[in-house]
Amino acid sequence: MNLTDTKDIAWRLMEMDSIPLLEASSIITKTPKVPLCITDKVSKETKPMEDSSFGPTRNKSQRRNYRWLLLSLYAMLVISCQTIATILGRLYYEKHGKSKWIGTLVQVGGFPILLPYYCISSSTPKDNHNINVLHSEPSTLMLAIIYVTLGIVESLACYFDSMGLAYLPLSTFALVTSSRLVFNAFFSFFLNSMKFTPYILNSLVLLTISTTLTAFQPESALFSTGNPRRHYVVGVIATIAGSVAYGFYLSLIQLAFVKVLKRNTMRVLIDVTIYGSFISTCITLVGLFGSGEWSKLHEDMEEYEMGKASYLLTLAFTAINWQLFHVGCLGLIFEVSSLFSNAISVLNVPLVPILAVLIFHDKMHGIKAVTLALAIWGIVSYFYHTFVYHHDRNSNTISRNSADHLLKSSPLEENNA
Repeated sequence: MNLTDTKDIAWRLMEMDSIPLLEASSIITKTPKVPLCITDKVSKETKPMEDSSFGPTRNKSQRRNYRWLLLSLYAMLVISCQTIATILGRLYYEKHGKSKWIGTLVQVGGFPILLPYYCISSSTPKDNHNINVLHSEPSTLMLAIIYVTLGIVESLACYFDSMGLAYLPLSTFALVTSSRLVFNAFFSFFLNSMKFTPYILNSLVLLTISTTLTAFQPESALFSTGNPRRHYVVGVIATIAGSVAYGFYLSLIQLAFVKVLKRNTMRVLIDVTIYGSFISTCITLVGLFGSGEWSKLHEDMEEYEMGKASYLLTLAFTAINWQLFHVGCLGLIFEVSSLFSNAISVLNVPLVPILAVLIFHDKMHGIKAVTLALAIWGIVSYFYHTFVYHHDRNSNTISRNSADHLLKSSPLEENNA
């Protein structure tokens, strides 16, 4: 039987109404999934099928837009909350606050504000769609090791930062903290297999020079905080040490996400934030009571220039903003990489010195202006690298393991690609 005979039989069956129109058209073409549209009726019936074929595309686009929205939210938390918390932290010492351990505690002790998440998540259906079933849950011992290690490193970084805020002008402190990107890149090279490109190397060199120039401050800048020169030197060294510890901390978090936790859920992000901060808070409290500073807290509050209420409000809002910063920071590591998260966090480098001049009347002399320009140049160089690499990734298919220093594709997008 040839094709002409098949068509004749199909048309006779349609005239006898023995089969539906769509089945007849499928016999004609012998392709049931793509029916031949002969009449307007057939065209109308097949149109919904055509629309539904674009469903996955729309869902993929929605997921991509949602992911960019989430990244924007994380970035906003990192930039805004870090800026506010840094200014409030300096305000504490500017108004005669003295305790370094209190300055550390407010950086790590705000985690209780995240506890309501567990109540909300327990009352909503669990979404296990993003969990990779091929990987087993990490053991309790492994999780304990991760949280304790992260807590120790975080508490060290925060204590060094509190010393830097106490001894340095805010603008100088912000410029020195831009070196975090350098140390984070160094640790990411060994722990996260990050590859250096010419743009990243240029960024690291510029930021290193920028940090080095802070040692060549004029005498008027050294004594603007009322501290002797040795305190200025201690402040610079402590801030650099904090940058080293913070860069190591971010690289460790990314390593834990990739190698151990291996789950793309909000619960994992909140767990790491809360448990890590809890360990850091315990270590900080041990330091507070062990150093004897706890016995001077009442005196610290009494001598605070803005009054007791302002003293408590300053510490409370500092703690809240630092905790929201940690959520945004870990979220960027979770979605992208530790180096990208750190690059977002140093975007406040141009903003904080300007606010320091306006609020605390810091002096912006020539060397500090050059330092600021070099830091901005280094940050722009890194983001230009990210733009170029992301553009190349859209043009050429690359493996998911190459996402150590730019936006990686989510597991859902990779499955539907």
